[in-house]
Amino acid sequence: MQSESLIGPLMQTISHQHWKVRVAAVEATGTVIQFGNGKSVDDVLSHFAQRLFDDVPQVRRAVASVVGGWLLHLRDRYSFFHKLIPLLLSTLDDEMPEVRQLAASLWEDVGLQWQRENEEDLKDKLDFAPPPPPHYPLHEHRPLLGCRELVFRNLSKILPALCHDITDWVVGTRVKSAQLLPVLLLHAEDHTIQHLEIVLRTLFLACADEETAVVHSCSRSAELIGTFVNPEVFLKLILPMLKKGPSASSLLVLASTIRGCPREALQPHLTAIATELAQAHICQASENDLYLERLLLCVQALVSVCYKDCSTASLQLMDVLLTIMALAGSTSLRDKAQETMDSLAAAEGISSCQDLYRKYMGPLLERATASHLDWTAHSPELLQFSVIITQSGPALGEALPQIMPTLRACLQPSRDPQMRLKLFSILSTVLLRASDTIDSQGQLPSYLEMVTKDILAPNLQWHAGRTAAAIRTAAVSCLWALTSSEVLSAKQIRDVQETLMPQVLTTLEEDSQMARLISCRIINTFLKTLGSMFDPDKLIKIYPELLKRLDDVSNDVRMAAASTLVTWLQCVKNADGKAYYQSSVQYLYRELLVHLDDPESTIQDAVLEVLKEGSALFPDLLVRETEAVIHKHRSATYCEQLLQHVQAVPATQ
Repeated sequence: MQSESLIGPLMQTISHQHWKVRVAAVEATGTVIQFGNGKSVDDVLSHFAQRLFDDVPQVRRAVASVVGGWLLHLRDRYSFFHKLIPLLLSTLDDEMPEVRQLAASLWEDVGLQWQRENEEDLKDKLDFAPPPPPHYPLHEHRPLLGCRELVFRNLSKILPALCHDITDWVVGTRVKSAQLLPVLLLHAEDHTIQHLEIVLRTLFLACADEETAVVHSCSRSAELIGTFVNPEVFLKLILPMLKKGPSASSLLVLASTIRGCPREALQPHLTAIATELAQAHICQASENDLYLERLLLCVQALVSVCYKDCSTASLQLMDVLLTIMALAGSTSLRDKAQETMDSLAAAEGISSCQDLYRKYMGPLLERATASHLDWTAHSPELLQFSVIITQSGPALGEALPQIMPTLRACLQPSRDPQMRLKLFSILSTVLLRASDTIDSQGQLPSYLEMVTKDILAPNLQWHAGRTAAAIRTAAVSCLWALTSSEVLSAKQIRDVQETLMPQVLTTLEEDSQMARLISCRIINTFLKTLGSMFDPDKLIKIYPELLKRLDDVSNDVRMAAASTLVTWLQCVKNADGKAYYQSSVQYLYRELLVHLDDPESTIQDAVLEVLKEGSALFPDLLVRETEAVIHKHRSATYCEQLLQHVQAVPATQ
């Protein structure tokens, strides 16, 4: 008769600063309601819920004990099941083992008691109890029939409030609510279907939470949906939501449901899921790493669950993985995508992912290059194309009929400059390993004319501006990779030289040190390869440009120019009619003697080697030129060494 008047003071005391007082208040409340008016449960529920967040485990234990006692002994307990069950089940995930054990024991007792009290209703289920689902979660103990029935029958009353609390503004409330949801779903099993829409809608929102604990619990809930609900049912809800507004949270829900699914149930839907993920509006929807990571989780889940069945959807899955590798900002994410590609290859019984590229190279390139006329530097298709070029290895050499026309179209001077820079960089990379990549089938020389005349020549033409200069540097680098790749014969290098030598000579004047240095090396390669086959008139035009590079600000360029002059003199030495070159060689002697007085000893040594190489051509001329300047030199020692060398080496005339 006095119980209602005691509730108010007890609820004021339940938040006392001393934990022992809080425990006493909880226990006293339990006794007052047990032997008083059961209607007071509504007045204390919110206060008990707050005590579930108490820092002291004894307080939380007292709440579990009192609520469990009410569920077992309260006269009006059937009216309050839907309100008390969430409180007790919330303590099943308590951080303290003793609280968890007490809650589990009480909950089992509640289930058994309810089962005995409703034996007539449950007779068929008790006598003909179906076995646990074959794909029941590992490390999970299946609740008793009475516990499962209690949750299922009250789920419609519990879920709306729970789904509201999962998106609450208070972090603790969101965490507790999210932890309770998988417990409820584990009890509900296939009865979850009736509430699937509201649960999925809540999970889509909650998986975007910034709290890791909330996301983890919601991911676990989605796994349980995959375990207990037929994929045909949940995919009808998830895929339209994903198509309407793809997000990282919706992808996480999909990945988690797939991960919880049995292989036999998922296999008929594998191609549909993979095809949907490969759609541009989903796999290219965002360059955010979190979004791409969740997209990768979907592919990983499909590969791990279906494994060998993935062969029916390998092309679509590979397309998604390529997009992730193309758009990913972090190296670790690209590495994970590559590992998944290897797993996909293993699932198909293929030794490496490069064989996977070989198998699907045609369709992959067809998809990526379909829009190549509209590409810019930021086009996802360009980034996909780049990944295919750099990652496919020997398979690249088999796809030149598709690759080379695309490169030619995209590397025209009228196209986006940043895109051309990116493509030249990629082309240089594969040309450096040509025999293992672009020339694996020995077909590259047949495209040599296209590369030199249609791709390199237009981009080596001089245009004003820094971007144009950067493109010329990239094109020169590409030419160096081509000529030094050892895939071209002497005749083919001669064809390249005849087409591009004028442009290469102009790039010796570039502002970029790298361009000047590479140009010197390219000319050196041309001279070494062709030797005396050089046309005399063209050969004479080369050395003045190289002489200018001896005044370069970069010592590396000066050394490269000196090395190339040595090769030039060797070409003259082996040529017929040396008298034709006499005046040019004499001018060269005179200019080199000036550089012999350079303050840099390394340059002096390099110039001395050039003069020694040319001394056999016209020794008398060299002696005369040297004696004319020896008295002006600060470094007369070098001149004396040169004279001694001339006297020791016979002339080649």
